[in-house]
Amino acid sequence: MERPEQGTEVEENVTSLTERRGLARGVYLLPNLITTGALFSGFYAIIAAMSGSLELAAIGIVIAGFLDALDGRIARLTNTQSEFGVQYDSLSDMVAFGVAPAVLMFSWVLSDLGKIGWMIAFLYMACAALRLARFNTAPDNKAFFGLASPASAGTMATTVWAWVDNFDPAVSIQFSVFIAAYVSVIALLMVSNLRYYSPKHLNLKGRVPFVYMLVVVFLFVIVFIYPPGMLLTIGLVYIVSGPIQAVIRRIRPGSSG
Repeated sequence: MERPEQGTEVEENVTSLTERRGLARGVYLLPNLITTGALFSGFYAIIAAMSGSLELAAIGIVIAGFLDALDGRIARLTNTQSEFGVQYDSLSDMVAFGVAPAVLMFSWVLSDLGKIGWMIAFLYMACAALRLARFNTAPDNKAFFGLASPASAGTMATTVWAWVDNFDPAVSIQFSVFIAAYVSVIALLMVSNLRYYSPKHLNLKGRVPFVYMLVVVFLFVIVFIYPPGMLLTIGLVYIVSGPIQAVIRRIRPGSSG
């Protein structure tokens, strides 16, 4: 009689063989095309940041974030999910939400701190890589454990975007130190065990109350009034929501959050 362990191993081998055969036949175009767009946006952001075009670099990261949110949703809605797509998406995320924000922050103010600056930039990139690796090996279910890399990258990008749009790009050494601490905190939040709300499980196929649609329209209006400032505000609110929920759960142990 076949043991359960053997049956599981056979199923995994069959799944692996199926994936290899599927890869030989080809890959799903639409979701991977969107992922390629996110990858391009992240690469463009790196080039723009190195060239001193900080605002364009920040916009590139924001666009990559929207495309990243779209590709997984499209894959689920069209039933075109695949192991290839998962791995490709993760590599794209590393470029767009790990390397690009680190280069952007270094090009903006961290370079003023010398070795400390590039070590802070490396810390951010390394934490993004660790966050992605942890997600790949143990995908989050109904909540994110640790700040998701797209959210952290988007907040970094909109911080630069809003500053460059309103103030003199030249900053003091004290401000550079503050930003270094800011980047470090967000980097560590990515590898923390704090729980964050996951929007990936929103059911777009089901019916929702009409007021939900009004809220969506209202959010669009708010964002388009002043994109960098509004997106930054949303990002900061989301970032602090994790620690706030942790404090509430500690004060009220019965609260599931």
